[in-house]
Amino acid sequence: MTIVLETKLPFPLLRRGKVRDNYDLGDMILMVATDRISAFDVILPCGIPDKGKVLSQLSGFWFQKTASIVPNHMRSVLLERKDLSLSPSLLRAQFPEEMLGRSMLVRKAGRIAVECVVRGYISGSAWEEYRKSGGIQGKKYPDGMVESQMLPEPIFTPTTKEEEGHDMPLTFEQMENKVGASLAGELRAKSIAVYVFARDYALSRGIIIADTKMEFGIIDGKLHLIDELLTPDSSRFWFKEKYQPGKTQPSLDKQPVRDWLTSGGWDQKPPAPMLPPEIVRQTSERYKQAYHILTGNRNI
Repeated sequence: MTIVLETKLPFPLLRRGKVRDNYDLGDMILMVATDRISAFDVILPCGIPDKGKVLSQLSGFWFQKTASIVPNHMRSVLLERKDLSLSPSLLRAQFPEEMLGRSMLVRKAGRIAVECVVRGYISGSAWEEYRKSGGIQGKKYPDGMVESQMLPEPIFTPTTKEEEGHDMPLTFEQMENKVGASLAGELRAKSIAVYVFARDYALSRGIIIADTKMEFGIIDGKLHLIDELLTPDSSRFWFKEKYQPGKTQPSLDKQPVRDWLTSGGWDQKPPAPMLPPEIVRQTSERYKQAYHILTGNRNI
């Protein structure tokens, strides 16, 4: 089994993120999801088999599902060599086999520097804030709520989009000042609409989407979803049948990685320790299980 940690192609590398390598193809971008994994904002020295394929193909699945709610930047997911027909001839001639299934052709967009976070359940940093202050991003919530409880309605809790380090919470008023009132309102409405659609679909498949984050950009003057969508990297997926409010839920993401790193006493500063094979295997299986359940497809 091939683990892809870094890619090299005869095109300008626009950006190498924690997971994705983006190449400039002129009027399009080739977005490659590697098997790199990060925890606590640090890239680990080992990869997770097939993680990149799950991220690309699950994003493609959701982009198709939600296109009627808001358009997106996807042109095609590159599953087979024939899917390279839209790409330059140089890429078609030199495209490595190991990059099939983990690559996507997308339109260029003017990125909006905000993470659009939607929460349907109180968990993670929102739960920690509620425990301390009784509110979430400055808004008061009823006393007596418990961890993982479903919120009365989905809430929009945007953050900054930082190139390095942690994203920082934004109030809606701060977001309006940053991007303008009209665009802020559209971002909130579209983010919640996408979340509600995905939440209801996932529930029918046995998965709770507790929260998720989205990114948007402008293409031809219109708002588009970009980057990834509703993956285990950008969302909390819980098993519906195992859901029990009042505690942390078993999740289909990289929680085994975080738990192992935390239990080992790592100080969360580079370099990160190498993961043991069993943790790598467990994490790979979780990503693939999420993909299988949500799509009904077992091609990964």
